[in-house]
Amino acid sequence: METLDLHNIFVMALFLMMLAAGITAIAKKFKQPYPIALVIIGAIIGLIKFPVLEPLKNFITQGEVFHFVIVTLFLPALLGEASLKLPFREMRTNKIPIIALAFGGTLLSFLLVGFSGYYLLGLSVTAAFVFGSLMSATDPVSVLSIFKSIGVNKRLAIVVEGESLFNDGMAVVLFQLSAFYLLSYIDLGWAGLGLGVWTFVKVIFLGLIVGGALGYGFSILTKFYDDYPLEIIFSIVLFYGSYLLAESIHASGVIAVVVAAMIYGNYGAKIGMTPTTKLNIGNFWDVAALLANSIVFLMVGLEITRIGIFNKWGMIFAAILIVLIARSAAVYASLFFIKKFPQSWKHIINWGGLKGSLSIALALSLPYDFEGRDELLVLTFFVVLFSLVVQGLSVKPLIKFLGVNPKDEGSSEYEYLLAKIYQYDAAIQEIHRVRKKLFITEPLSNELIKEYEEKKLSVEKQVQELYQNHMELKEKQKKLLLKQALYAEHEAISHLNKDEVISNEIADHQQTEIMDLLVNLDEE
Repeated sequence: METLDLHNIFVMALFLMMLAAGITAIAKKFKQPYPIALVIIGAIIGLIKFPVLEPLKNFITQGEVFHFVIVTLFLPALLGEASLKLPFREMRTNKIPIIALAFGGTLLSFLLVGFSGYYLLGLSVTAAFVFGSLMSATDPVSVLSIFKSIGVNKRLAIVVEGESLFNDGMAVVLFQLSAFYLLSYIDLGWAGLGLGVWTFVKVIFLGLIVGGALGYGFSILTKFYDDYPLEIIFSIVLFYGSYLLAESIHASGVIAVVVAAMIYGNYGAKIGMTPTTKLNIGNFWDVAALLANSIVFLMVGLEITRIGIFNKWGMIFAAILIVLIARSAAVYASLFFIKKFPQSWKHIINWGGLKGSLSIALALSLPYDFEGRDELLVLTFFVVLFSLVVQGLSVKPLIKFLGVNPKDEGSSEYEYLLAKIYQYDAAIQEIHRVRKKLFITEPLSNELIKEYEEKKLSVEKQVQELYQNHMELKEKQKKLLLKQALYAEHEAISHLNKDEVISNEIADHQQTEIMDLLVNLDEE
């Protein structure tokens, strides 16, 4: 390939961005999952020779370039954006299934695929468990976009996204241990097992510390500024800084970013961000995540076509079957003891556990002299391709077939009216805030507030009429209100316990009762 200067690299990056944006726009226009469309079109472009695209394909499909773009450039941004918007309260409510899937399920999947790779696929011990780690990471982008389009239960979406964010961190740690330390641990026997467990715990724990400390520090920083461009820069520095700092001390960069972003998006937003700042930070990362995902999935499609299959179709089909079975075992086993978790949700989580760009990027990062590297690349690429195309395209029909929380009649109209009420309320609150800050005269602000209140009153009347026509919608909203009241009860007990008004025993008992009520509400 000809030598490229920075100008040519920029031109190719811009062209790649335009191509990805165009495919994404078309997919969204036809209401199809854009990641899957990008992978398919990328594979087609990779298979067919287009002279104008050859320099671009040759450049971005280099292993070093692909790994840098996915892992260093885009991974912190994608993890940060997703974690920033995860409501901590919802995560805490659903912590048991998320922990069970992200830790127990990931570890079980890793072991099943690892042992199967060794005994059934004929891979070396190291290569088998590296493959197990690669197949443990899940990518929720396609599934969550489908969830949003058909309105599945929010709790299910939180569990899927929470599992993916934390199991990515687990998968990266397992990959590093398997690729670079496994043989030495095996040679040490039981001492090696203990050392491996200690290293695993240390990497995860240090990631939690780095992410927690930076997330808290940057959250405090927001209290001293009311300047959303600056606070967007804070978020960029936080995401990439926590990732790179954690990696530099051999901790989990993925875990560090997830924890830092969750703290910044919840605690930081609560104590130091105005509505304008929250809106603009959210919008900025929406754009960044869409751009990153579009480029990533197009690159996956292009990269897949660069790998020779070496007449290993039997091995490829066996690997796909092994990964599917391991995923099923991991999901159903890890959720088996969790009470009142719908069986239909388990089916969705199982089939929706798609593999993505992280698996490919990690596989490409293996040294060229790594034993079994070529086989691992082939297996990883084809499992990812099967996952994104076959599973990705069949998730939506499966959700509809299982009847997972279809939208009630009148719900779209209600959501529209509710959005109107919220935006009018937000406008009124902002007028009050700006009036005090800029010393705007009260008659002028009251005039504008009155206009908004009249609009709000009109919409509220429409909501009441909607309730009369759709009683099931009224019951659903009543349940939602009760749910929020139970969250408030849970928080009140926490405060009483923290202030030492009640004992830990009483607090645990009361909070357990509240959590049971919340779970029952979700199951009704």
